[in-house]
Amino acid sequence: MGTLTLLALRIVLGMVLAGSLFVQAVIGGDLADVPAPLGVFMVLGIVTVQVSTVCVWRLLTMVRRGTVFSHAAFRYVDIVFGAVTTASLLALGLAVALAPGEAPPGIVFLICGAALLAAGIALIVLVLRMLLAQAVARDKEAHHLQAELDEVI
Repeated sequence: MGTLTLLALRIVLGMVLAGSLFVQAVIGGDLADVPAPLGVFMVLGIVTVQVSTVCVWRLLTMVRRGTVFSHAAFRYVDIVFGAVTTASLLALGLAVALAPGEAPPGIVFLICGAALLAAGIALIVLVLRMLLAQAVARDKEAHHLQAELDEVI
């Protein structure tokens, strides 16, 4: 991955993290006016974004160092998968909480769509994890073959 791409992604991740912290601080001051279940969904949703952002930042650091094809990367990918799955379930829970109330049906359906989108992203992360597992296995095999070749030479 190019240096410019890594820099651009770090800038975007930094902006997302700063923005989410700002929103969390602003919402934290106004939670008294928000119904409790809605406030919980909002705060936990923001936390899932923050957790994912930090883990992707750590993965980018591993890419820069050339250590991403290791078992240490699985921890961060698994956390991202869990956070995105949690976000999907939170969105679905929010839709269920809003459905019997005065929320317009269109809003509830939009939130259900967001839950479905987040579930799709979680599945993409899962597929990428499988690809990472294959790459780690190939890298290990290549190192083993290189060691054997070095012994022969």
